[in-house]
Amino acid sequence: QVQLVESGGGLVQAGGSLRLSCAPSRKISINTMAWYRQAPGNQRELVASITSGGDTNYTDSVKGRFTISRDNAQNTMYLQMNALKPEDTAVYYCMARGWYGSWDDYWGQGTQVTVSS
Repeated sequence: QVQLVESGGGLVQAGGSLRLSCAPSRKISINTMAWYRQAPGNQRELVASITSGGDTNYTDSVKGRFTISRDNAQNTMYLQMNALKPEDTAVYYCMARGWYGSWDDYWGQGTQVTVSS
């Protein structure tokens, strides 16, 4: 069984920064990794994604403020969040498309990010 372990959420004032981390519980081959978020009453949305080659993609609302990165040797993914806004408040989930006998999408348990105004 493979689990994704997240860390780094918390409470921050508007304009502040947080860094999220995500890593699998065991060594697996990983293709794309991504961060999603879900605010109360909203659907889960893609925030940013990164391929094994380092190509990145961001939703428009976070461009210029968030940076996704990964350490392939450690199978760890990060999300640096700067200039946070109250509308960034959500539970953030990491996702990894990995090989462990077959290709599957693995999800983290979610970490709460709360931005106060």
